[in-house]
Amino acid sequence: MKIKDLLNQDKLSLSFEVFPPKTETGFESVKTATEEIAKLRPAFMSVTYGAGGGTSKYTLDIAQNIKKAYGVPTLAHLTCVSSSKATVREKIAQMKAAGIENVMALRGDIPAGMENADRSAWDYQHAVELVHELKAVGDFCIGGACYPEVHPESACQKADIAYLKAKVEAGCDFLTTQMFFDNNLLYNFLYKIREAGITVPVVPGIMPITNANQVERAIKLSGSFMPQRFKSIVDKFGNDPLAMKQAGIAYATDQIIDLYANGIKNVHVYSMNKPEVAEKIQSNLSDILGK
Repeated sequence: MKIKDLLNQDKLSLSFEVFPPKTETGFESVKTATEEIAKLRPAFMSVTYGAGGGTSKYTLDIAQNIKKAYGVPTLAHLTCVSSSKATVREKIAQMKAAGIENVMALRGDIPAGMENADRSAWDYQHAVELVHELKAVGDFCIGGACYPEVHPESACQKADIAYLKAKVEAGCDFLTTQMFFDNNLLYNFLYKIREAGITVPVVPGIMPITNANQVERAIKLSGSFMPQRFKSIVDKFGNDPLAMKQAGIAYATDQIIDLYANGIKNVHVYSMNKPEVAEKIQSNLSDILGK
């Protein structure tokens, strides 16, 4: 089933993101974790794709398994940064052959050691080029990423929204946000993009912070603003793993409830391959979701 059709349904939904293993030795443990999350019957599951395509084979394997064994719609990530057109087209062909209907088109993170490389000769500079590629060669439902707090490489939010509109006009059927910890940032962002003429569904991405070490990584990845209420939770419970996990799940649940209460129908949770976290969040929302 195509994600755009799921998002147009008039009901609340919850979906989860998982990531593939970095090496073959970790495949079985990751496969088991993703299967446990699939058993929760989320609206869909997205499967990430490592920088430079390092985990691309496992992305497809995990996505296929979730779809075939559990009937859960899958969204396979695909990045283009530092990749050749030949490589990307091969990956797209593999996705088509595997029956993948939904693709998350991303530029991707710059691979380690290539941050200062000359990118002028690269085949792909931006995600919009990958969207065009996907549109040209297959009947995919295409997702794109967006940043409520501005992409770290953008000069300003106005420029960021202009790039986002270009992706949508190129063929993105829906957008998923980077993590954020203050819902007001999302509401403000949605107002601005709707004013700019971006009308496709936007799925908020929520990251449950279940240990204090995740905070630094979250800030580094997305430049996320940390509200004082959240900082107080980390200050109080950060040294107690069980308490921090419980508090982080509660904070994420509270964010999701507020989103639903304010008209958001679909929420995507970055599960970090933790079935117990995914299960607890879904359980906290069971009556709201009707599960």
